[in-house]
Amino acid sequence: MPGNKHIVATIEARMTSTRLPGKVLKECQGKSMLALMVERVQRARHIDEVVIATTVNVTDDVIVEEANRLGVGFYRGSEDNVMSRVLEAAKAHKADIIVELTGDCPLMDPALIDEAVEAYLDSGVDYLSNFNYLTFDTAETYPIGCSVQVFRTAVLDDAFSRTDDPLDLEHVSRFIYQHLDLYSVKFIGAPEHLRAPEVSITLDTPEDFQLIEAVFDHLYPKDPEFTLADILDFFKEHPEIAALNRQIGRVKV
Repeated sequence: MPGNKHIVATIEARMTSTRLPGKVLKECQGKSMLALMVERVQRARHIDEVVIATTVNVTDDVIVEEANRLGVGFYRGSEDNVMSRVLEAAKAHKADIIVELTGDCPLMDPALIDEAVEAYLDSGVDYLSNFNYLTFDTAETYPIGCSVQVFRTAVLDDAFSRTDDPLDLEHVSRFIYQHLDLYSVKFIGAPEHLRAPEVSITLDTPEDFQLIEAVFDHLYPKDPEFTLADILDFFKEHPEIAALNRQIGRVKV
């Protein structure tokens, strides 16, 4: 644990997603999307604990069952106030530092998590992300579906006490990076060989699942620890797979 700080990766997950209900439990390679993501996140060297931040909705009982089956922690909170859900999950698991992840990123590369945590600890800022949510400048970014945000629990607690804007409550850390007068913020880009802003490996639609399933089916049997570089190489060999979800609109916050 860097500096004896307890670093917790929170994964926001619920069954009632609008465009692809039940997406986190859709199966591939005999495992749920959530299980595959947890497996990858747990390989990050700087993560001490993975916690599934789900909701009190009865439809999410199955997510709790999956968390128990996987042997990872969980927390049940508000369905709409995701900011409070993540904050309460972090406090319940005594997190000093939160690595905020969303459950629609089953192809998350643990190396990106470690890179973000190391940059965060080295910089001493209040908040760090590997995507610039202020400018949405994609010139030096990873594919969509690789977002890692790192901040102290105390910083999120402070932000939570200052806002009741529904957008802030839905998007967890939005108040932090929107208020540079209150918090120090740093955004880091991707190395050149991993820059692919036109590529999406997030899980929001049936087309996304088709793409992600193809990636896992091709790479996972050969090496379960395949990297983002391996994914991008696969797309170069199979551009028709990368194009499966190219037309899908993505929401900015």
